Amino acid sequence: MSDKTDLHNPLQGMALMAGAMIVLPAMDAIAKYMATFEGMSPGQVTFYRFFFQLVCTLPILFMIFGWGALSAKRPWMNLLRGALHGAASLLFFVAVKYMPLADVFAIYFVEPFMLAGLSALFLGDKVGWRRWTAIVVGFGGAMIVIQPSYEVFGLKALLPVCCAFLFSLYLFLNRAIGNADSPLTMQTMAGIGGTLFMSGALIVGNGMGVSDFDVSLPTSILGLVLLLILGSLSGYVHMIVVRAFRMAPLSLLAPFQYFEIISATILGYALFGDFPNFSKWIGIMIIVASGLFIIWRERVQARAAKQA
Repeated sequence: MSDKTDLHNPLQGMALMAGAMIVLPAMDAIAKYMATFEGMSPGQVTFYRFFFQLVCTLPILFMIFGWGALSAKRPWMNLLRGALHGAASLLFFVAVKYMPLADVFAIYFVEPFMLAGLSALFLGDKVGWRRWTAIVVGFGGAMIVIQPSYEVFGLKALLPVCCAFLFSLYLFLNRAIGNADSPLTMQTMAGIGGTLFMSGALIVGNGMGVSDFDVSLPTSILGLVLLLILGSLSGYVHMIVVRAFRMAPLSLLAPFQYFEIISATILGYALFGDFPNFSKWIGIMIIVASGLFIIWRERVQARAAKQA
């Protein structure tokens, strides 16, 4: 099916995006489970996340596309994207080791605000006072979630903010690269970049004696199966997201990102007994409302530009 035809299936694109966003927090639940019950360091889990992603996807990619899947016009930029994704995933997995899933996701969702700021500063995107106000309000909502978490977890409560910044840089590079390479090539190269980055991070972190970088193998069959599932979800669900973006515009799909909070809350409560308190729910609602406002303003601006 051609890209042109795909763009005429917004309902299917929204369905794929919604399904992907509901499933993706399972990756983070697995990471938390591996750290909590299997005793595996977040650094090691992050390495396996990218390594098993390549193990699960590369054979299929080569069978369908041959070595062309790795033929990138901007290989170093794509490898940098992978390194940024690896670093962001590492910080996220460290955060979920110590904090409830829903809290980490809520704080992480300052990422759209950071991306809007980066686009305004470096790509010249027009961000009016309404969206800047929404960005400030959204960060205020994040502070409501962070404050009680900071009292319990200390500086670790700021890890999702750092993760959001790194992931916004990753998305920023997506926009900067544009259509130079196909989404499939970009994802494959990013997977390689993430694996290489985490290999180096494990060597350095473990050499410095940091416990969150301890090197280990799975200690049980269940652990190995969960890591394989983690890598499979990472590869295939992100392919579904790429497919969704070919069927519907970004402005239509972006709100479905907040579905992650729903499934993260359910998984956090079901597996670990974590549930946000009232003040955190207030912060979560402020973050979601601010993010949806920014998305709405982007749609308004895009519609106005088309009519001009």
